[in-house]
Amino acid sequence: MKTPLLALICVLLPALAPAQQDSSLLTLDRIFKGSDFDPQFASGIRWTSDGENYTRLERADSGGQNLVRINATTGVSTVLVPVSRFTPAGATKPLRIENYAWSPDGNWLLIFTNSARVWRANTRGDFWVLPIGEGAIRQLGGDAPVSTLMFAKFSPDSRKVGYVRQNNLYVEDLASGTITQLTSDGSRTTINGTFDWVYEEEFGDRDGFRWSPDSRMIAYWQLDATGVRDFLLINDTDSLYSFVTPVQYPKAGSTNSAAKVGVVSADGGPTRWFEVPGDPRNNYIARMDWAGNSSAIVIQHINRLQNTDEVMLGDPATGAMRTVLTERDSAWVDVVDDMRWLKGGEQFTWVSEQSGWRQVYVVPREGGPMQLVTTGNFDVENVLQIDERSGWVYYIASPENATQRYLYRSKLNGKGQPERLTPAVVPGWHQYSLSPGARFAVHTWSSFEVPPATDIVRIPNHQTVRVLVDNAALKGKVAQLRRGTVRFFRVTAAPGVELDGYAMFPPDMDSTRQYPILFNVYGEPAGVTVTDSWGYSDYLWHLMLTQQGYIVASLDNRGTPQPRGRSWRKVVYRKIGVIASEDQAGAARVIGRWPMVDSTRIGVWGWSGGGSMTLNLMFRFPGVYNTGMSVAPVPDMRLYDTIYQERYMGLPQDNAEDYRQGSPLTFADSLRGNLLVVHGSGDDNVHYQGTERLVNALVAANRPFTMMVYPNRTHGIFEGEGTTLHLYNLLTRFLTTNLPAGPRGHAEGTN
Repeated sequence: MKTPLLALICVLLPALAPAQQDSSLLTLDRIFKGSDFDPQFASGIRWTSDGENYTRLERADSGGQNLVRINATTGVSTVLVPVSRFTPAGATKPLRIENYAWSPDGNWLLIFTNSARVWRANTRGDFWVLPIGEGAIRQLGGDAPVSTLMFAKFSPDSRKVGYVRQNNLYVEDLASGTITQLTSDGSRTTINGTFDWVYEEEFGDRDGFRWSPDSRMIAYWQLDATGVRDFLLINDTDSLYSFVTPVQYPKAGSTNSAAKVGVVSADGGPTRWFEVPGDPRNNYIARMDWAGNSSAIVIQHINRLQNTDEVMLGDPATGAMRTVLTERDSAWVDVVDDMRWLKGGEQFTWVSEQSGWRQVYVVPREGGPMQLVTTGNFDVENVLQIDERSGWVYYIASPENATQRYLYRSKLNGKGQPERLTPAVVPGWHQYSLSPGARFAVHTWSSFEVPPATDIVRIPNHQTVRVLVDNAALKGKVAQLRRGTVRFFRVTAAPGVELDGYAMFPPDMDSTRQYPILFNVYGEPAGVTVTDSWGYSDYLWHLMLTQQGYIVASLDNRGTPQPRGRSWRKVVYRKIGVIASEDQAGAARVIGRWPMVDSTRIGVWGWSGGGSMTLNLMFRFPGVYNTGMSVAPVPDMRLYDTIYQERYMGLPQDNAEDYRQGSPLTFADSLRGNLLVVHGSGDDNVHYQGTERLVNALVAANRPFTMMVYPNRTHGIFEGEGTTLHLYNLLTRFLTTNLPAGPRGHAEGTN
């Protein structure tokens, strides 16, 4: 028999115990603080040259990683490099391997570690080489300071490694360790073998040198950044007195770096510069490589307006250049990353929109008529591999559904119909890394509500050989969550204009009531939002909002890079911000008439280009949207960089009115709803300067708004402990305060 005191304790204990978290409900802590929803990835996989095996890093029992080789057919695993060999002499623990590469002959391993950030990516660090046979691991670079080497890579004959160090090129002999410095003029404004901010950001150029196939020469870019003005990032928090970080950043209409390409012997000596025509400050060398052999390089030479792409071959012996193909467009041309050399360098593949669709062609080396390879009215997203021996080109496309991606192949001779290899029973988003010869592929699949899984599949029948990562634990947690229905649809934004969209509905939605709706927007030519793929933390945050009683939706307007043909993508030329926002608002009006949508509670949020779109929608269409959250926006197009903004808008000197009409800042005085603006003061991409100008415009117009600045954070606003969680707490709080969740009234109207 319990005493009264003991009985009281027994009664109170359940109430005093921590509340059990409901696994069906999401919280911001679960999404952004814990590891509940962290996926696993099949990273570090490299196919061997025979196409029958692959290597990957696997955790060792003692800590660190072993490098193993796995047979694609049998699954037999062999340890090639045990973790003990990754420990340098005198060290107490193995290197933390961030990336690795095999030498062409398979006898050496190159390891990247201790990386540091340069602009967007960690491209600077330490490199080590390890002989697969006998011998110890050793660091490249001699007495180079820590984390100063970039883009180290083997020569094709596997005897040397080339790399960039502090804007100069070096070659290191693997047998002797001898280091040869190829350039000596590198400085802040003379950039050899890598790129300035704008080339990296907008052309995706980082690694700026190429070994010749015979290993005797290196071709490389040199940028002269003299005259490119500094933008000063002001740091007020990290020292007693503020200081500035200068970033050479060419704003629209201003001076660019001058780019040129040269070739130098791998043994050292003078550089021979190629005779590329035109003013180098008003033209771009967007791509460069060896043209299928060591007798020529190939470049893509693009004019400043970016409506002409000249494919030019250069003779390394004389520096002479000649044009073999010219691609023109009345709007803009896109850089082609799908050049592959065929027949020993006699032909190359090219991707063009001249038919109205992005299609693959074969072009003679000496120039001449192009032969169409991928027949049909659909866009090729990207070429994965050319299997010249079997006569196939493998590529990603989605002819029937712009929100999905699948593996296709077509005959190189252009005959027959495209063949879809991804099974029709697995809709969604598919990515592939094909083995040499395309017998196997590392295949990753996800869909909107299903986290990614990775397996090895046999090509062409797509039979699964083995599963590498199934993310079963993550899928189980997601399956426990309270979820409403998800609907993909097309909506008419204007006569003849249908947008792809999705909508996430609240769990247990009452079809007789009306709910607020939040649109997630982007809308720029650089990306899409409506994809049948796993959305990671943003998907989970949106799902959390549906659990609170919101409908969450997204639309891809004209001008976004959906595979819907050239005219879809390029109708927005010189009208960025205008046509796109009209499409978004037109579709939102239609969706506002859906029976379950409360048209008086329509919100919008977006980041970067989506932040700009949010401002455009709030300012231009105050009768549609009453709450907006704009993160890291570009309020004034004149403040963004040359390559991106001029590609889509032309030069501001020639097109001032379109720049004015496309910039949200112009219409700031029309704000009527609730607006939150968020920016990082250390944003080197979209400068905080633009948000400050926006503040001035809103103040001058006496428009109330809310603002949050994250000191010294960059464009991703993730630096610093707790930043991401704080940001999404801010967004959630602003949304629930100004656009109340949950149903109201009775649903009326028709779909």
